Amino acid sequence: MGVKALLSKPLAAYVHKKNLRWMENPVEAQQAVFQKIISKAQNTLFGRDHKFSNIKSHADFVKAVPVRDYEGLSQYFIKVKEGEKDVLWPGKPLYLAKTSGTTSGTKYIPISRDSISNHINGARNALLAYVHDTGKSDFLDGKMIFLSGSPELEEVGGINTGRLSGIANHHVPGYLRTNQLPSYRTNCIEDWENKLDQIIEETIDQDMTLISGIPPWVQMYFDKLMRQTGKSIKDIFPSFNLFVYGGVNFEPYRKKLFESIGKQVDSIELFPASEGFFAYQDKQNDSGLLLLLDTGIFYEFIPVSEYFNENPTRLTIGEVEVGVNYALVVSSNAGLWAYSIGDTVKFTSVKPYKIVVSGRIKHFISAFGEHVIGEEVEKAMKATMAKFTEVELTEFTVAPYVSQSQGASYHEWLVEFAKPPHNATAFADELDEQLQRLNSYYYDLIVGNILHKLKLTELPKGSFRNYMKSQGKLGGQNKVPRLSNDRNLADGLLSIGNEEQTKFNS
Repeated sequence: MGVKALLSKPLAAYVHKKNLRWMENPVEAQQAVFQKIISKAQNTLFGRDHKFSNIKSHADFVKAVPVRDYEGLSQYFIKVKEGEKDVLWPGKPLYLAKTSGTTSGTKYIPISRDSISNHINGARNALLAYVHDTGKSDFLDGKMIFLSGSPELEEVGGINTGRLSGIANHHVPGYLRTNQLPSYRTNCIEDWENKLDQIIEETIDQDMTLISGIPPWVQMYFDKLMRQTGKSIKDIFPSFNLFVYGGVNFEPYRKKLFESIGKQVDSIELFPASEGFFAYQDKQNDSGLLLLLDTGIFYEFIPVSEYFNENPTRLTIGEVEVGVNYALVVSSNAGLWAYSIGDTVKFTSVKPYKIVVSGRIKHFISAFGEHVIGEEVEKAMKATMAKFTEVELTEFTVAPYVSQSQGASYHEWLVEFAKPPHNATAFADELDEQLQRLNSYYYDLIVGNILHKLKLTELPKGSFRNYMKSQGKLGGQNKVPRLSNDRNLADGLLSIGNEEQTKFNS
């Protein structure tokens, strides 16, 4: 056992003991965060506009500060981006995290000197929790890779600006720098395919022990490695035993990923975002993610059924229930206030508070009143694949097709299979039945002949990859929406798929 692996164990025990203090007193921990951030931001432009000096309780905060998304707070974000001080948080942000928005174009999320530790320590503590839980630490002595965006930063309003993963790259502890791959130069390559070639060149003969990234992009890395060597990942990297991921539900990708690896490896799920590092999986026998309650983020939870109401219920940590779907709202020491991040979560436990990410508040289908959410389509796909064991999935998305004829509208599932079902019709029927079980509104629409059963559209291999490339979103932290309430993504994919099929036929 190397020095890093050896020293990690007492550090892991220390962090666990520290975490227990707020895990055992969660309501008090959140109240302390609330009071601290409200007090510190009193003299900012936002604090003065919303009379923070008069806020003594959460009820006061609810009255003074409405829930808003990026567009709702844009007047403040614009001032921050222009370099003004004391707008949302004292001083100027340390960084602006640049991220793609679905309705607002490019978003610039502030990261302050106070909030940067939340991002960095969250990722570090996730690994230490794994060490404490399993006793395994040898991975720290090998090579580690995180498939991420470029760490190159630009200046916007005098503030260093870039992708969150690139910003985080600048804060990798010195003792891990010698383990980190790829090189800084390779990480700066913007073109994903060129970057992937260089990453493979730098890693193919290394002792890789930890691999991290969004599952579909890691799968692309694995596919290219296997084509180049003719070997499975376990034979290329015999010491690889820990996979770290976040950003999407792992289940649709699990089977193919582990078949590519050729053995079971431990995995850790993270819940990072530009707005904060919210949670991580702290135990291997529990898929719930430990919600971080003492890192400068104050959480509110809106029942999804009320989200679009004029005055929705805003619950604090002590008021939530297990199994209810909530929209996640945060206020933080980065200067975000009652900010709806767009994600929905469900609590799996309240002792301690653990969550699973259930979807996106804006990613749903309700063209006919069914309000199907991401969690439901992913569960339907998982259950169907369990019955069709030959199937391996590359990617999928779901969109409505609206017809003017009674009973002729349907949900279209656009799927790219690595290995297709032997009987596509039976697969589609099972998929539809699973969704009917999960969503009673969808069931009623099918039974009432308002909707026809779903249509399964198999896309040629490479369709999702080429579509993302055409949108300038290939690789890095970019994700394909699991479902949408319009045809924009679906039509784009079908167009790309037709091009691929034409190339194949010619």
